[in-house]
Amino acid sequence: MSDSTTPPTSDDLTNTSSEVCPQPLVVDAHDVIKRFGEREVLRSVTLHVAPHDVVSLIGASGSGKSTLLRCLNLLERIDGGRISLFGQDLADPDVRGELVRRHVGIVFQAFNLFPHKNVLDNVTLGPTKALQVDRKVAEEKAMDLLSRFGLKDKAAEYPDRLSGGQQQRVAIVRAIAMEPELLLLDEITSALDPELVAEVLDVVRELAQGGMTMLLATHEMNFARDVSTKVCFLADGEIAEMGTPAQIFTAPQDPRTQQFLRSLTAAGRL
Repeated sequence: MSDSTTPPTSDDLTNTSSEVCPQPLVVDAHDVIKRFGEREVLRSVTLHVAPHDVVSLIGASGSGKSTLLRCLNLLERIDGGRISLFGQDLADPDVRGELVRRHVGIVFQAFNLFPHKNVLDNVTLGPTKALQVDRKVAEEKAMDLLSRFGLKDKAAEYPDRLSGGQQQRVAIVRAIAMEPELLLLDEITSALDPELVAEVLDVVRELAQGGMTMLLATHEMNFARDVSTKVCFLADGEIAEMGTPAQIFTAPQDPRTQQFLRSLTAAGRL
């Protein structure tokens, strides 16, 4: 596993031994197309993510946000265009999905914790099995992370004894225990009661302040405005508009962006 200051090269993703210079971009996606049957879910999506960027994907449900995240983690294969991750083309047949997922963490709106394992075991499973980290070392690191995010006293609890907000925080801790260079967050507050949203967003805010490179699909507009370095508005599978939070939220240019933000304002969500 690469440390936080050295991005992985193609060797890390393919188990090959070729000499490759690290690329400045974490994600370099061009004209990405993804279809499910006859339906084109992503249409010529182009996106660039630099180290330490926090990129928020906003837009109505069904606009392609979650699909784009899944393509970046090789949970879905694209049908056209190109995605490079740390300079490595993900279409390369030598790229191994399990190696990509060691460097790219993802957290879903469903917590996906193992119900038969306690919190500590959920967090240490990946490092011990995938990274071959010594169990004691993995447990020490896990306890440090759980303490950092207010979960130390929950280490021996099972998921069904936790609140939704606590379960989602554990899911985030489990992802970052793998020391990913890129973290994908897919509507991680959508399944939570409103009073639990803030505790999860506080974790993400701390990660952003610590320099974690992140892409998040979110309906939390004020949060996206506060933490993002870049905001992308998706509509009908396209990135209709992209810019800084100030550009998108105060002076949107695309009529679809303007209408989307007006609808949120009318609903009291912005």
